[in-house]
Amino acid sequence: MRYYYILSVLLLLSSYVFSQQNESKYDVAAYIWPAYQDDPRFKEMNVFPDGKGEWEAIYKAKPKFEGHRQPRVPLWGYLDEADPKVQEKVIDTALEYGVNTFIFDWYWYDDKPFLERTLNDGFLKARNNEKMNFYLMWANHTHTTYLDPKEPDKSKVFWKGEVDFDIFDRFTDHVIKDYFMKPNYYKIDGKPVFAIYELGTFINGLGGMEEAKKALDHFRVKCVKAGLKGVHLQAILWGALPSTLSAVPGDKSETQDNTVKYLGFNSLTNYQWVHFVSINQDYASWGEKAISKYKEFSESFSIPYFPHVSIDWDNNPRFPGGPQPAVSNVTPQKFEKFLYKAKEFVDKHPDQTPLVTINAWNEWGEGSYLEPDTEFKYGFLEAVKKVFK
Repeated sequence: MRYYYILSVLLLLSSYVFSQQNESKYDVAAYIWPAYQDDPRFKEMNVFPDGKGEWEAIYKAKPKFEGHRQPRVPLWGYLDEADPKVQEKVIDTALEYGVNTFIFDWYWYDDKPFLERTLNDGFLKARNNEKMNFYLMWANHTHTTYLDPKEPDKSKVFWKGEVDFDIFDRFTDHVIKDYFMKPNYYKIDGKPVFAIYELGTFINGLGGMEEAKKALDHFRVKCVKAGLKGVHLQAILWGALPSTLSAVPGDKSETQDNTVKYLGFNSLTNYQWVHFVSINQDYASWGEKAISKYKEFSESFSIPYFPHVSIDWDNNPRFPGGPQPAVSNVTPQKFEKFLYKAKEFVDKHPDQTPLVTINAWNEWGEGSYLEPDTEFKYGFLEAVKKVFK
């Protein structure tokens, strides 16, 4: 009997050690670009007639200069990401390699949703979805012909990004009811995280700083009434985050920190390095310049900054004609180096939530993706696993 008791204890201990080895103390969050499915509103835009969403631009891409890595070919094929079985594979793979949170790019135009099927029909209907945390980044930019691979003029507008108070009030009801209440919605300090891509567009749509603050305060009150602890507002840090005057009488300085303080934001992160570091350079130098901003971002703001790592930038599949600027010489090994830098930043800020954001899980249209391709296979995911698991 003693032998079996000791054996049982050893088995329990080994099971515990194995589980600990496969858990991460870091929240590794990858953005999801939800356009690899046949969204009904693509018909309004007259794009992607093949019925496969933006995969059409990916498999029709051509190299535009010597050594150009196009077309990028997904190792898994051109899967419908609004299919729950596909999302089950995505979730299992992400968790295996250390990505434990998805940030869904989320859109609302003309008072109705756009590109929600990957989240609603795919991810949330996957049988294993509750293993994976998720949150929303409201991508509230004006929607133009940028996505149309046939159109050289990218300035034509489909839908404006600005919303007024009534529209914001209506869609936040939807967000609270259908997303925030999910058990796996990502929270910081018990509050569901909601990121906003373009604060300037948000402020303009509401009619100014004061009106924007009222709308956000109302959003917080609604969350509390719904039984939540409030909402954790996250701003995307780049040039679209405007600078404003402080509330201190006589202080004439204009800073981005004044804006997020006045509106009551709780944290910051980036969406893509291309927003603040010029491209057409080697990935190693591009990343070094971006990583060097961590200290500045952290010290310039009175709210926490969560480090970001981008994988690549090459949006040529979206452009007919001549070559667009792109980052060169990207490898999983270089990416791994920057992940270590992000991890180091997190470790030096133990008072903050250990969150790192990555662009992206599947941004094939901009060349920035963790999903395996036929060139590097699982190389970028292996880098995440090595650093964070």
